[in-house]
Amino acid sequence: MSVFTAAELEKLRAGRLGRLATVGPDGQPHVVPLTYTFNEAEDAVDVGGFGFGSSKKWRDARRDPRVTFLLDEFGGGTGYGIELRCRAEAHETGGETINPRFPGFDPQFLRLRPHRIVTWGVEVSSAEDTSARGRDV
Repeated sequence: MSVFTAAELEKLRAGRLGRLATVGPDGQPHVVPLTYTFNEAEDAVDVGGFGFGSSKKWRDARRDPRVTFLLDEFGGGTGYGIELRCRAEAHETGGETINPRFPGFDPQFLRLRPHRIVTWGVEVSSAEDTSARGRDV
């Protein structure tokens, strides 16, 4: 059974671009957009990319695995957001398969396992209801 609701799964499967926040060695947050894949078998989000193994986000997450992933979309007066507060698992191999549309990804990747999920505009049909809903998983 997934930690995600059916509506959250639908958004995670359909999205292609998210944001990853890490914490640098000086405590300063670092946020970057990146591609991701929802890993059905692991019930987790996998992130990687070109030059990923030499990136700041890779170094930060290996040093401090507390990260936040954000998937959001806004337009036409409506929008939604899914914030995943996670522990990142650093993997040295397998990243080249994260997104087959982009051959040449580095083998290094992060698997993000949420411990808290916060959403807004996901579980409701009314564009006016933007109340955040959070839960520990």
